[in-house]
Amino acid sequence: MDTLEIRPLTARSVVLSTLLGVHPPRLPARYLVRAGDLFGIAEGTIRVALSRMVTSGDLVQSDGTYALTDRLLRRQARQDESRRPRTRPWDGSWEIAVITAERRPAADRAALRQAMSALRLAELREGTWLRPANLVRPRPETVVRQCTFLDGRPEADPAALARTLWDLDGWTATARALRASIAEAGTIAERFTLAAAALRHLLDDPLLPPGLLPPDWPGPALRAAYERFEKDFADLLTSEVLT
Repeated sequence: MDTLEIRPLTARSVVLSTLLGVHPPRLPARYLVRAGDLFGIAEGTIRVALSRMVTSGDLVQSDGTYALTDRLLRRQARQDESRRPRTRPWDGSWEIAVITAERRPAADRAALRQAMSALRLAELREGTWLRPANLVRPRPETVVRQCTFLDGRPEADPAALARTLWDLDGWTATARALRASIAEAGTIAERFTLAAAALRHLLDDPLLPPGLLPPDWPGPALRAAYERFEKDFADLLTSEVLT
C-alpha cells in the first residue's frame, strides 16, 4: 500500500525492536541471536551488530546480557506512552505554550521543537504551540526554560482547529493500512516489520479527546493489533529459545 513506509529488517533493527518491546529492556544474547534466526539473520551477524551497538552507546553489556542505554530508554518511554497514554477527562480547555526566551542558540531551538513534538503539541504559528489539555505528562526542562504556558479555549469549533493542526485523515489512512497488512501478513518477519512500523506510527498519534476525532478513529484498533503481535512474538521467542 502506498501509504505505508516500511523499513527493511537489519540485524540492528531486529535487536533494537526486540529490546524496545520487553520490560525491562534487557535480554541474554541467546534470545537476541534467536530473534535474528527467526528472520534468517546469522548468529555471527547478530553478534557483530551487538558489539557495534555497545561501541556506539546504544547498548550496555553485562554478564552475557544486553540492555538499552538511557537515550533508548527514553525512546521506549515515549513508545510506552503512545501505546498506553495517560489521559484525564477533558473539560474543553487547551494548553498553550508561547516561546518567551530570547536569543536562543540553534541547539536550544532544535531541542525545544523535538520536546514539543514528544509532548504532542502542535505549532499554530512560529512561537506558539497548543493542544487540548487532556494528557498527563511532565514537561522537560528545556520546555519550561523557554516557554510560558497558558490555559485557553478556542472561540471557533475546536474540532476544526484540531484538523488544521494535525493531518487526521492521513494518520487514519496509514493506521488502517498498517492494521490490515498486519492481519494479512503470512510470516513472522512480515508481521515484525509491520508491527515496528505501527509502533512508529503510534508515536505520531496526537491523542486527542474523543470529541475531536473523526468517526471510527483507528488508534485503539492499531494498538490492539500491536499488542497481539507483541504477545505472539514473545511466546514464539521464548518457546524457540527454551526448546
